[in-house]
Amino acid sequence: MAIVPTRPPLWRDVRVLRVAGQILFAVVVAVVLREIWLNLQYNYDRQGIDTSFDFLDSRAGFGIGEHVIDYSPNNDYWRAYFVGLTNTIFLIAIPGVLMASVLGLVMGVARLSTNWLVRKIAQVYVEVFRNTPVVVILVIMYVGVILPLPAIGGGFHIPGVGYLSNRGAAVSYVKPQDNFLAWLLFVAVGIVAWRVVSRRRRRIEEETGKETYPNLFGFGVFLLIAVAGMLALSGPIDIRTPSITERGFGYEGGLQASPELAAVVIGLVLYTGAFIAEIIRGSIQAVSKGQKEAAEALGLRPIQQLRFVVLPQALRIALPPINSQYLNLTKNSSLAVVIGFPDLAGISKTMINQSGRSFQVLLLILVTYLALSLVISTFMNAINKSITSKGARRG
Repeated sequence: MAIVPTRPPLWRDVRVLRVAGQILFAVVVAVVLREIWLNLQYNYDRQGIDTSFDFLDSRAGFGIGEHVIDYSPNNDYWRAYFVGLTNTIFLIAIPGVLMASVLGLVMGVARLSTNWLVRKIAQVYVEVFRNTPVVVILVIMYVGVILPLPAIGGGFHIPGVGYLSNRGAAVSYVKPQDNFLAWLLFVAVGIVAWRVVSRRRRRIEEETGKETYPNLFGFGVFLLIAVAGMLALSGPIDIRTPSITERGFGYEGGLQASPELAAVVIGLVLYTGAFIAEIIRGSIQAVSKGQKEAAEALGLRPIQQLRFVVLPQALRIALPPINSQYLNLTKNSSLAVVIGFPDLAGISKTMINQSGRSFQVLLLILVTYLALSLVISTFMNAINKSITSKGARRG
């Protein structure tokens, strides 16, 4: 006689208990938050403090020295707040993430170099910056590195590239012209030609065993097509180079960075790059030695083994912890207030001092950094999922 399974009672069903536990936890959190809000509102009402956000529509009345979007003291607090947000995202977070990634990759690979000097230099860099508080690094970069630089007249200057002095940095940048999109077609054709030439020369190298330098020749073809398109279209891009003002007190033209911004970006890049370097080193070592041995058996050179075999597999291991470092860099940008850079935290501090609405502004900061972290995590998780799924299909 077949035994018919019976469903356990609800109070013993694991699935029901899990859902009930989550609902109970959510209710407890909601009740606690409600009590905190009611207590806060009661105390504010008793002291006659307004808890609304209407003040954000009022005139800000303070200047901001460095901003991505247009701003004047006649704008409202909302505009000032968005200036701080765009400064954090476009002047610190995005450049910092890109440069820290490159620095971390280079130093992580250098930590495993067979060259003793290269390996030790990378090790000293990682140990020093990983074990130094980030706020100390920012202050040292500002007070001990940027400000002691020579004045503008005697600062560092690379013709056609930019300037570096105690007044900050100014570098050249490329501005697209009206025919830039047409030039992109030449670039696309050049990329296709690069791949075709590289594959053909690589096939010849495999058949004959002679070195054919496929990437070098492919890049040469790409460069030739891109330059030809640039000449045919009469300059699809315009290079804006900086120069020193007539009075010699500042720069004009190019992309300019104040001493505070330079110190913040350099300090955060050095600090975060040290952690990323260790993640890269550990991820490379986590790749099976058999993979490298197989690459050697195929005749790949050490740089080819690293590029085509080791790094692609190490990237899948490294992405989740690197995501945490990107989040840390973005949140650590709030320490820019220590050296006076007008980021989100610095401008918010000024808003609190002028309006007296500390609770509202702090709540805005909390929600903003939470949103930034969620956006970064979502983006990085999507990349990680894509890489993992591609690796699984290849496997």
